[in-house]
Amino acid sequence: MRVAFLTAPEGVEEIELTEPWKAVLGAGWNPQLVSTEAGLVQAFHHLDKAGTYPVDRVLASRTAESFDALVLPGGVANPDALRMYEPAVDFTRDFFASAKPVAAICHAPWLLVEADAVRGRTLTSWPSLATDIRNAGGTWVDEEVRVCHAGPSTLVTSRKPDDLDAFCAALVKEFGD
Repeated sequence: MRVAFLTAPEGVEEIELTEPWKAVLGAGWNPQLVSTEAGLVQAFHHLDKAGTYPVDRVLASRTAESFDALVLPGGVANPDALRMYEPAVDFTRDFFASAKPVAAICHAPWLLVEADAVRGRTLTSWPSLATDIRNAGGTWVDEEVRVCHAGPSTLVTSRKPDDLDAFCAALVKEFGD
């Protein structure tokens, strides 16, 4: 299974990238770092720079067919930049149109809102996104992890780094089904 991890060139929360990445590797799958630019992605630990990670593939519109699933790590700057970049929005939207599973943590559901992928779904996120999710037609819940099977695609969401164990377990289970 090829799993896309979509990030902006800067601003992804490091642990929200690395822990799901390890879970995907542990399941025997092939994670691929997809970004809007070639080179390295600069990760952060909250507001402090952390590690850098090599980009495997530069995002091009309509490339979701190359992947079986999508993981959207958070960080505040990462999804905020991605939701303003139409190829990232299209890429995300394509996973839902293709009935492929998607997982998003923390602030990453901002990109789901922009892709019009939360309408009729129940999900969780960092609490500050609750109003955005409701305004986009979704139902926001304050839970460690939420799996939503509404619509053709399974959606796994989580609130924050403290929820990573549950998030990783749920995404491996749901992506494997």
